[in-house]
Parts: sequence; C-alpha cells; structure tokens
Amino acid sequence: MKKIKIYFEDFWDSFDKNDNFVTKILQKEYEVIVDHNPDYLFFSVFGYSHLKYRNCVKIFYSAENIEPDFNLCDYAIAFQHLNSHDRYLRFPLYLIAGFDGLDSKVMEREAILKRKFCNFVYSNSKWADPIRKHFFLQLSKYKKVDSGGLYLNNIGRQVQNKIEFIKDYKFTIAFENSSLSGYTTEKIVEPMTVNSMPVYWGNPDIHLDFNVDSFVHVKGWETIDSAIEEIIRLDRDDDAYMQKLSQPWSVGDTYHQWELKLLLFFKNIFDQPIADAKRGTNYGFVRTYRRKQETMGWLFTRRIMRCTLLGNEFELLVGRKK
Repeated sequence: MKKIKIYFEDFWDSFDKNDNFVTKILQKEYEVIVDHNPDYLFFSVFGYSHLKYRNCVKIFYSAENIEPDFNLCDYAIAFQHLNSHDRYLRFPLYLIAGFDGLDSKVMEREAILKRKFCNFVYSNSKWADPIRKHFFLQLSKYKKVDSGGLYLNNIGRQVQNKIEFIKDYKFTIAFENSSLSGYTTEKIVEPMTVNSMPVYWGNPDIHLDFNVDSFVHVKGWETIDSAIEEIIRLDRDDDAYMQKLSQPWSVGDTYHQWELKLLLFFKNIFDQPIADAKRGTNYGFVRTYRRKQETMGWLFTRRIMRCTLLGNEFELLVGRKK
C-alpha cells in the first residue's frame, strides 16, 4: 500500500486532522501519514497558513460559498459546477452531512401527520440573506413556527440536537445563507433524513441534485407568497402532503457514486509522481500574485492588541512570529 504524507491547514475549529472525510476515503487505497511537512497539503478558507507551504501539491477544499482560486492551488474541491479538467471536483457539503440512504423512506401515516407544524433552527444572523428572516416572519402569520436556534428563538431554550428536534415537525425551513448555483449544504438533507419536508431556498440549480417534487421550493423573493400558499395547502390536505412527502428525495448520483468520484479524483493525484501531480506554476505574474497574497495573509493574521489613549480605545497590530 502506497504511503502518502498529507496535512491540513485553515479548516474549521472542530476539524480533526486525523479523522475526517478525506482521510477516511484515502485510507481505502493508501497508508496515510499526517505530517507537518507534507507532500500534499489540503487547505480551506479559515486562515492564511496555507500560504507558507510552497513545495507540495496543494488541494483546496471549501464547504463555504467561496470559489476556488487556482492560482493558489493545484486542485480544488468545492460546490460550483465548474470544468477545470482534472484539477476540480464538485463535492458539495451535503455529501459530508449524511446523504447515504435518504430514499429508504419508512413512514407511518398517522405518526407523520400528527407532528407539529414547522421549525426554524438558525444561529447565524450576520451573514445570511435577509430572505430567510422575512420568510420566517411571513409564514409565522399563518401558524407559529418554532425557532430553536439562537436566532429568533421563541421556544425558551436552544436546541441541543437538531435532528431530534426537527423530526417532530411536518415542515422544516431549510434556507441557505446565500443563493449560488451548486451551493447546497446540510440544510436540505437534515430534514430529509427524518422525513420532515424541507422548505428550501438557495441553490437555483437544486433540481440537479434533488427532486423538487418532494419539497417546497422557494425560488426567490417573488415566489414567497406562492410558497406559503403551497405550505398552507399541504398542511390542510393530509393526502396531498403524504403524496408529496412520499416522492423520492434524490435525482442525481447516489452517495456511493459520489464517493467513487472523490476516490478517483484523489487517485489521479496520488498515483502519479509528485512532480507530475503539480498543476500550478511558480513563474510569471502568478509569482507576484502569490507574494501579494502572502503579504495580505501576514497582515490579517497579526495579533491584535488593544490599548487606551486619551480615553479612546485603539487597536494596535503587532507582528506574530511564525
């Protein structure tokens, strides 16, 4: 079994460098060594530490609504529908969230229909498109929508287990924080796993991944009223609700097909000599561009110190040694 030295930089705080979706896939074909001096670096969007790595194959990954910069990486894994030969793979976040087995629907009509109306579980209020809040308020005019997150909470407590919470509701508001083609996160998949009908807004091309006849699709601001009317109709008509809920969720590839795509993408990288696996260049204007990025990264990652001068608070930037 071939040995490969990999490392991870600039992922989210809870990311486990030794146990994650990348290492689990790679361990099927390779002996994976997680090493600070890697031959292959996986990096994401939560920092600039990746910029100090220059002599390895660099693989970008984003679960956020950020497009890959191929000037800074050899390969990329993200959500957009892009074509960059063997350098890119679309692998949206919902695949990591638990996509396997969605269409094995087992439903008891009586138990399904006696559930509460609708839920809304969000904590982010700063960066989300305002359509999410607006829809919540508009739908709440029909019936109370139970909000269990930190944002707009109206149940007196914060939900600790989202899946356990939403399984008791007929509908789940599943709005992304933004609308971009291909950008599909766990928000639509979570209610699907417990047969709570998603009320979805976000990826305008969601029909390429999921069956739009199985959930309520809010396509934009102009469709809010019609979407609410559809929710009310389904809430009042048990047969119509059950018929829609019984539709298969997925129309695209199965999880195992996606997993195979990811494995083949990796094999193309790791099964060739390291020198041949490189796709970027260190010469021409790219060299200048990368140096500018390194300078920006250095500025943004400097330590912030606060001091008070003449009664006013200021922020002083103090360099931090690497």
